[in-house]
Amino acid sequence: MLLAFDTATPYVTVALHDGDDVVAQRRSEQRMKHGEQLAPLIEAVLADAGIVRQDLSAIAVGVGPGPFTGLRVGLVTARTLAFVLELPVYGVCSLDVLAVEAAHGSSPIGTDFLVATDARRKEVYVASYDDGGRRIDGPDVLRPGDAATAVPVVGEGAELYPDAFPDRRGPSLPSAGWLAHAVAEELVELHDPEPMYLRRPDAVAPGIPKRVS
Repeated sequence: MLLAFDTATPYVTVALHDGDDVVAQRRSEQRMKHGEQLAPLIEAVLADAGIVRQDLSAIAVGVGPGPFTGLRVGLVTARTLAFVLELPVYGVCSLDVLAVEAAHGSSPIGTDFLVATDARRKEVYVASYDDGGRRIDGPDVLRPGDAATAVPVVGEGAELYPDAFPDRRGPSLPSAGWLAHAVAEELVELHDPEPMYLRRPDAVAPGIPKRVS
């Protein structure tokens, strides 16, 4: 039983995959509450499926790119569970999860496309994909105007910056169900469970105080 979750966006998403299909899935209702919501959502999907943690066989986690705090919550939780339960843990680029759903979901795009997600600071995380959802280039963090394109664009970035990305397509946010499906079906590149930040966190340690003369 594969447990999958992603905390790279303002929402937490958690799912279980039994090797054939997704058997339970939940998404948080509140934004920016990763620390408070991830553990209860994990327990909820386990209860939905009628299993306990000891029934898990592997963990998949979104590694971003995304905000520092949200990614840290997800990755620390994944590594901790993997250590305690002695399970393998697989990291997946969260943009790749959106691309897999766009290419293999109920309405496949059928052409090359871009994934763009909110990077804050009036920027977007972007990566380009072929019609099968395989990453061609990126990810990068860019201003919308520098990433502007007429090709189809998946992700929240297209909703936030329609002038730069006029051909908006779904999905908007990564789904743990599709994360689990992508790992189970080997549709994405797997990474170590390390954060993909692409830039320095907003909060930095203060420098050495200047000497007072």
